[in-house]
Amino acid sequence: MITHIRNIKFLSYGFYLYEGKCKFRVHPKGVQKLKEKIRTITGRSNGLSVEERKKRLNDTVRGWVNYYKLADMKSLVTRLDQWTRRRMRMVTWKRWKRVRTRFYWLKKLGINKRKAWEWANTRKGYWRISGSHILARTLTNELFRRARYISFLDYYLSVRS
Repeated sequence: MITHIRNIKFLSYGFYLYEGKCKFRVHPKGVQKLKEKIRTITGRSNGLSVEERKKRLNDTVRGWVNYYKLADMKSLVTRLDQWTRRRMRMVTWKRWKRVRTRFYWLKKLGINKRKAWEWANTRKGYWRISGSHILARTLTNELFRRARYISFLDYYLSVRS
């Protein structure tokens, strides 16, 4: 059977041509499997502690990046980082169940009292809030880095160098 190189999948790697050379990429099915695994880890009702969730997520990031380190995937890991951080923001917002808990943590993370009260009382869903400016300003990328969550991009660049 004859097929184009972009339709071939081998060990969850895909292939593409760049300047006449064959290069590796991650096959979309491999990305879907990773996202399903991260959805399981960052599920809102799976009962994992913060430390256990962090350990499982970091192990998943390390394993996945090490498996696909031959692939060219800088833009892919950047998008995966953004999506994973949004999932973590969603879990954190869910963990701060009550209005007064949300108010307390928003104030502690640097939001003024009036805005913190307004944002703590929002009725929007967890996923919608996780993509809003409310949590982007409080649960920053730097905060996740200081909490020792491994970034896909940082780990990928360290493995590739």
